[in-house]
Amino acid sequence: MSKVTAGGDWYRQPILWLGAAILFASLTGCISMVVLGTRYGDESLPITSERLLKMPAARSTGSAG
Repeated sequence: MSKVTAGGDWYRQPILWLGAAILFASLTGCISMVVLGTRYGDESLPITSERLLKMPAARSTGSAG
């Protein structure tokens, strides 16, 4: 005679398999984004003047609108 437990065996719990599948998909997505990011680098933007945090360091000489 088999003894029935309240929770059952751990490998028969669908929520654990769902959690493992989501974790695996998330890690696979992160690794693929890192690989794609290293494979296709961004082009450098032409910078004509000094900038700090994407803002010009000096005022332009044009009139304010």
